[in-house]
Amino acid sequence: MTRRWIAAIGAAAALGFLTLPVTPSVMLESMSPLSLVESEVAAAQACDADAKPAPLDFVLRDINDNEVALAELKGNVILLNFWATWCGPCKIEIPWFVEFQTKHKDDGLVVLGLSVDDTPQQIKPFAAEFQVNYPMLIGLGREDFQEAYGPVWGLPITYVIDRDGTLCRKHIGIATKEEFEEDLAALL
Repeated sequence: MTRRWIAAIGAAAALGFLTLPVTPSVMLESMSPLSLVESEVAAAQACDADAKPAPLDFVLRDINDNEVALAELKGNVILLNFWATWCGPCKIEIPWFVEFQTKHKDDGLVVLGLSVDDTPQQIKPFAAEFQVNYPMLIGLGREDFQEAYGPVWGLPITYVIDRDGTLCRKHIGIATKEEFEEDLAALL
């Protein structure tokens, strides 16, 4: 009976030590070449198992009639959000995207909003109200683009594209801010 208690206490102590936080500097000092490879594998796993190249061969117009060539954005992490001014969940997510663009623009993040069925005249007051700091693209009449990513049957839909142009994640419907932050942290 005493041996069982000693074993139980030893196991509890070992478990306790395993759950102690490790600071990044300690982790980096202790990283072996094998663990560096493992971290690269983890970064590759930031994309879904069925990840495929994102269709970036499109040129779209923004609300100011400027052309945005998606292929020129390769090398950045792209958060592409399909939305509409009437979409309630979109109104929840857009302030997060504004925050992400402010926080990570120097890290290589490009946030793009594609309004699926609004005119520039409808989008401009919306963008002003939400203080949107990223390009708002016009999707009205661009079923070719929507089909390349879709089909788009509901909103919001958000795609996370890595620096190599791989479509890593697709969030159908509203996602949590934490889910987006995890996606971005894995890719930036």
